[in-house]
Amino acid sequence: MQSTQPNIQTLGQLKAAGYKHQTVKEELRANLITCLQNKENPFEGIFGYDDTVIPDIEKAILSKHNILLLGLRGQAKTKIARQLTNLMNEWVPLVEGTEINDDPFLPITTSAKDKIALMGDDTPIIWMHQSERYNEKLATPDVSVADLIGDLDPIKAANLKLSLSDEKVIHYGIIPRSNKAIFVINELPDLQARIQVSLFNILQEGDIQIRGYKLRLPLDILFIFTANPEDYTNRGSIVTPLKDRIESQILTHYPNNIEISAAITKQESNLSIAQKENVVVLDLVQTMIEEIAMAARKSEFVDQKSGVSARLTIAANELLYASAERRSLVNNEKNTYARISDVYGIIPAITGKVELVYEGEQEGPYQVAIHLIGKAIRQLFTNYFPNPSDYKRSKVKKEDPYKSIVNWFGQNNNTLHIGNHITDEEYMAQLHKVDGLYYLVNTWLKCDSEKEQLLWMEFVLHGLAEFSLISKRVLQTNSTFSDILSSMMDMNLSDEDDYE
Repeated sequence: MQSTQPNIQTLGQLKAAGYKHQTVKEELRANLITCLQNKENPFEGIFGYDDTVIPDIEKAILSKHNILLLGLRGQAKTKIARQLTNLMNEWVPLVEGTEINDDPFLPITTSAKDKIALMGDDTPIIWMHQSERYNEKLATPDVSVADLIGDLDPIKAANLKLSLSDEKVIHYGIIPRSNKAIFVINELPDLQARIQVSLFNILQEGDIQIRGYKLRLPLDILFIFTANPEDYTNRGSIVTPLKDRIESQILTHYPNNIEISAAITKQESNLSIAQKENVVVLDLVQTMIEEIAMAARKSEFVDQKSGVSARLTIAANELLYASAERRSLVNNEKNTYARISDVYGIIPAITGKVELVYEGEQEGPYQVAIHLIGKAIRQLFTNYFPNPSDYKRSKVKKEDPYKSIVNWFGQNNNTLHIGNHITDEEYMAQLHKVDGLYYLVNTWLKCDSEKEQLLWMEFVLHGLAEFSLISKRVLQTNSTFSDILSSMMDMNLSDEDDYE
């Protein structure tokens, strides 16, 4: 690939330089072959697809296929399509002054052909950079054939004093104007069926028809389509003849593990320099965010056909940093660590990113979010500490490592308030009140700092609450822990008061 724009300005100079014409698909194929031979990755920043989606895309490119990327929302379909420009030649020559990027060796419009016939080797050449060789259209119900293909332009005819029967009065749509480029239609099923029909000949024969004109336009385009399987039943469908003309259909998917999901979240999160410098997020909290998304993708309250986008964890991570940053600003603390209580600050990211089924609607978005956070805490807890359920069910008498903690809440109805707003000193003082909490964390984990130890101490309280050993009440980002029996009695008394 050439890194600087060639100093060639005419067709004659282009021929003398030995320039070889390539179609877009031939370019992509040749450059991909070079990348594969040199062990280079043309899809930097795409995680989790190394053994699945990426090999399928590479095979489609080697086969010079148009591609349909089929998958739920937030699976990097558009990101992949945009990165395909990395496989294009950096510069491509065009005939100067044409509407649809005419190749000087294979012009397709009458104006370009006439110019070359008239000027010959003196025909002026311009160069288009690979960054300009990408066009994208979101399929919406109001998209028309004129938008995609083109239409007659009466104003153009009047200005040029031409008859409407003259081909030069055509105003070309976005597809012809994407000649020598990659063209992407996102959410293809949302395109009306009659509009999809207009794509048949473009994909197969290269013909287009505009208001009675039948033009032979062998457009040089790689078509990429994206679609969500949900659309096939809920909003629209891809008409069968169009699907038949798209040679490769590639299925995308969500990350298979926490590590891949966390890498995506870290890369895509839009964090300020101040947030990165002043807020420390330990692996436990980061993993918890990813576990929330994993739990949502299995939850009975969430519509699994709609999917749970990777945007959930990205937005959640940004809110997590913002929650910790806000506390440090309010308390005039330069640096702070993200706490477990900060995780409850990401609820707006959850409620806005999941589609609920009937049962979830009955629970309400906020309660579903609380439920998912609880699921994540419960899942992680047994990775680091003994399963509290083992001490409930075991017939063999074991020394319960949580006994002193649970007993502390039972003594004199002790209650602990962990507010998101409290200072680091107050946070430490609150956690050290609980008998056995420091000892438990120190026994099972090796912490690198006091801040990390405090985080684990708070995590233990949330974990024990999820296993119903103590009670927890969450109000916004404030958590109150208490004895579970006294909490149940308080609730019963409250219910009786309400009844009276």
